Amino acid sequence: MAHLSPLNKRHQDTEVSFLEFASPDAPDRVAHVVETFGEIEAEYAAIRKGAVLLDLPQRATIRVTGSDRIEFLNRMLTQELRPGGTTLPPGSAVSSFWLNRKGRIDADIQLIELGAHPSENPTQSPLPADSMYLDTDILAAPHLVSTLAAFIFSEDITLTDIAEQTHRFALHGPSSARLLADLSTLVREDLPPVESIRHGQATMLRIADHHVLVHRIDQTGEIGLELTVPLEGATEVFDAIAQHARTDHGHNNDPATDRYRLRHAGWHAFNIARIEAGTPLFQIDFGPTNLPHETGVLHDRVNFRKGCYLGQEVVARMESLGHPKQVLCCIRVDPGHRDEQDQPYTGCAVVPAKDDAEPTPETKPVGGVTSSCRSPMLGDAVLCFAMLKWSHREPGTPLLVQTPSGWVRAKVEPSLAAWSKQ
Repeated sequence: MAHLSPLNKRHQDTEVSFLEFASPDAPDRVAHVVETFGEIEAEYAAIRKGAVLLDLPQRATIRVTGSDRIEFLNRMLTQELRPGGTTLPPGSAVSSFWLNRKGRIDADIQLIELGAHPSENPTQSPLPADSMYLDTDILAAPHLVSTLAAFIFSEDITLTDIAEQTHRFALHGPSSARLLADLSTLVREDLPPVESIRHGQATMLRIADHHVLVHRIDQTGEIGLELTVPLEGATEVFDAIAQHARTDHGHNNDPATDRYRLRHAGWHAFNIARIEAGTPLFQIDFGPTNLPHETGVLHDRVNFRKGCYLGQEVVARMESLGHPKQVLCCIRVDPGHRDEQDQPYTGCAVVPAKDDAEPTPETKPVGGVTSSCRSPMLGDAVLCFAMLKWSHREPGTPLLVQTPSGWVRAKVEPSLAAWSKQ
């Protein structure tokens, strides 16, 4: 069964192209994600100069309630949820991994804690303003709930998968926060106002008379705001924002008066921007077979000063040994490759570069491409995320990368982020 966006019919009527977010292991959780509204260049430009509105049916939300939720999850997850022994402040958004006993990644999570507070929401609302929420993808959510629940004994904690009761949008771009601030009111005064929200913070807003959970995660190098809304109010919230969009798509606005430079956008434009900014994604660039040390985002997700958690022994042993067998890196194809056939695709092999010699059938790969793009911010340079053997991850290491047109030369970048706004 497809996990459809409430806007799916509207998207189909505008004749957009779709991609599938799916896995053979979870055939009932497939999502149809908009690839583009037909103007990839304009969609990408809006990320850098204004804002884009994305529909994200591939995201899932888990509500966590109960007085023991922070203590329990602090014993389970890789990130510290009690910094200095204190309670996680309301409005916190923390990145973490949920590992299995072998130290492999079962889920990549954004944990959003709103803290105890008298809620204005009716009890039947899927988004009460006094709960904790876990943001993950629809493929990982059911397993995340079931495996975490298996460790609950007498603790006061309840985990509820509310993916079918909520929906996700996102705004990316420098005018995103200003747009939301003009359209919303703050539900709780002890949470940060959206116009000053920082990366790693969350808040609760009212838009079109619906409570909207907002957390900031800057995946494109610009302001990034994830909006979780009740399913029954998703279209109204979307329309309240989309009325300011520069292209029509069913909204009769005047582009000449558009102060936010907002556009509808799809996965393709977002994918370019997030690769430029060095943001790998779970289920795409790393997955359930990987260890935290292999992801390139180890120190953003794992705290090495906290107490025990599931899989910690494997993580600690890897840290003490010095390095994993492989690690995610960014590689840049040498200038001069401008043809579309010179861009690698997911799964393309990476081999060592030896003088001008072409690889032979006996040449063993040292890695594989997980994502790629042509970077507008770097003069149309071809960038790739690739999982490389540790011995080939040093910046400047020369490589050959497989493409539809043949082998192209490339080098390892100093970090995952090949471009930064600073």
